[in-house]
Amino acid sequence: MSINMARSVFSRGVSVFQLGRKAPLLSAPRCYSQSEPEPEPLILKQQNHGIRRIILNNPKKRNALSLSMLEALRENILTGVDGEDLRVIIISAKGPVFSSGHDLKELTSARGRQYHHKVFHTCSEVMTLIQDVPVPVIAMVDGVATAAGCQLVASCDIAVATEKSTFATPGVNVGLFCSTPAVAIGRALPRKLAMEMLLTGTPISAHDALLHGLISKVVPEERLEEETLAIAQRVCQSSRPVVALGKATFHRQMAQGRDAAYATASKVMVDNLALRDGQEGIRAFLEKRKPVWSHKPEKVHN
Repeated sequence: MSINMARSVFSRGVSVFQLGRKAPLLSAPRCYSQSEPEPEPLILKQQNHGIRRIILNNPKKRNALSLSMLEALRENILTGVDGEDLRVIIISAKGPVFSSGHDLKELTSARGRQYHHKVFHTCSEVMTLIQDVPVPVIAMVDGVATAAGCQLVASCDIAVATEKSTFATPGVNVGLFCSTPAVAIGRALPRKLAMEMLLTGTPISAHDALLHGLISKVVPEERLEEETLAIAQRVCQSSRPVVALGKATFHRQMAQGRDAAYATASKVMVDNLALRDGQEGIRAFLEKRKPVWSHKPEKVHN
């Protein structure tokens, strides 16, 4: 599914808080005067000053990436993603587990092959969407990230984690090899370390994850939000179309051979110079002043 098609299907208006799923309507029995309380939303969303916070909100189930959670995550990423007021997305979670990965109750034979296909197709769509959207996506991790939860961290552009956080792909231990998490993890970690994680299920510490490139920064728990927001705020200071062009090009050239990557990047550098904000940045540097970004993908020359 293309991003444009996904947007047309799933885009909705941006609000300060948005439920990650709609609660079913509950009719109260005639003998009661009060209706039953609505269930907690799977995802909470906040957006302020260009920063969107997407918070996994199912700690009782270890923030498992159930089909409903994945669909909610997809919707909350896509909503208003092309708006000029959105500059960066932060994904975090409530509770001691960032995400335990797929909900194994959804993966029994009783669900059937078609349902299983939908789960993994949706998961792959969300992971690629994170890299395809025009704004950077930051994982803010405080706790355990396993299997598809680890895949989610690996798929983000930047990841900040607390010292107590751990990362693992333990599927092999329950008879389900982490093949889809391996796509993202194998591109973030050295091959032999990735294989050790996949073949043994042994977790790695936050410091080892940093050492080998799975995450960007390790911070004390009390500084996690401060450090993550500082990165997000720094991104917000740059031109939105320049950041979008740079992010897309980085991911594209990483999948290419050296010569093709240089050809791609060279063309994009020329395209970047044609942007109004590209020329504004150069003029501001030469004139020793701060740039005034338009945040619009307009060109000043061909």
